[in-house]
Amino acid sequence: MQAFLKGATVQATRPQKDKAAAGPSTEKKAKAIPWVEKYRPKCVDDVAFQEEVVAVLKKSLEGADLPNLLFYGPPGTGKTSTILAAARELYGPELYRQRVLELNASDERGIQVIREKVKNFAQLTVAGTRTDGKLCPPFKIIILDEADSMTAPAQAALRRTMEKESRTTRFCLICNYISRIIEPLTSRCSKFRFKPLANQIQEERLLEICKKENLKYTKESITALVQVSEGDLRKAITFLQSAARLNVDKEITDRAIVEIAGVVPVKMIDNLLQICFRGTFEKLEVAVKDIVDEGYSATQILSQLHDSIIEQDLNDKQKSAITEKMAVSVLMQSWFMLTFFCLTFCGFFFSTNFRWFGAIRRLKI
Repeated sequence: MQAFLKGATVQATRPQKDKAAAGPSTEKKAKAIPWVEKYRPKCVDDVAFQEEVVAVLKKSLEGADLPNLLFYGPPGTGKTSTILAAARELYGPELYRQRVLELNASDERGIQVIREKVKNFAQLTVAGTRTDGKLCPPFKIIILDEADSMTAPAQAALRRTMEKESRTTRFCLICNYISRIIEPLTSRCSKFRFKPLANQIQEERLLEICKKENLKYTKESITALVQVSEGDLRKAITFLQSAARLNVDKEITDRAIVEIAGVVPVKMIDNLLQICFRGTFEKLEVAVKDIVDEGYSATQILSQLHDSIIEQDLNDKQKSAITEKMAVSVLMQSWFMLTFFCLTFCGFFFSTNFRWFGAIRRLKI
């Protein structure tokens, strides 16, 4: 009987040893985080290329006072990172979770969220002091990310809450399009526009990450990252991490970046333009079918075509006529409209007898 019990205890303790042995490896796996979060600015001084915002926030942090803020601009320019870094400097690691409420307004966009979550948090009184002896402001911060997705009634309710709780709460609204924020809210906030990051700034940050992660790369790959990101540093860092995972212990090339980003190769765009300039409808039909078979996005092709056309040696009247047709195609966002645009482009230069409809019927897209 004792032997049986001993055997049972031995068997019971084995899984615990196995768990203990497997503990460190599972912890290491859990600590793996995206590079976008890993290299997010920890303080206001680390924010890149937004000198005006950084200067104002630094002055506000020195006096432990902050107005209501409205950050707007393209994605990936540091809007959310800036206010999070400022909040960490204001409250320190101990009080940060108690004093900051971050909501994504694209998910929680209705008036009920404003009446419950935002209003209840704003009415709470603040207490506690920083352990490091620094001055702690007597207010909380509510961050509403993607505020331009909020409904009009929710924005109207938020206006009243901002007035009533101004002594104990500061608001930071973050959006891409300031025109979607109602005027009563914008007038209550200090507005700051975040600019797309300059190419040089992006290159410096990407090279810094490559150095810290011990990546092998080419100069052309960094240039390709800057081009495909279009001022969005978050997108550039994400593409860099994807390329690093795809090419483990190998050199990251510009070809790998283009494939990961889903960008249409420059040769394919140039070939399509040359057919539009000098080719026939039959050749254009074959070219569009090849692009469809490759699975590229119609919107992406139109965007790259636009950039190429702007750089072409054409007069202003020709460019305006081409971009007008392209604008209609972008709004429709379909392969049918892309084909229609290419046929129009081809006929605009080299045909007096426009056979658009017959050519479109033959494409069968």
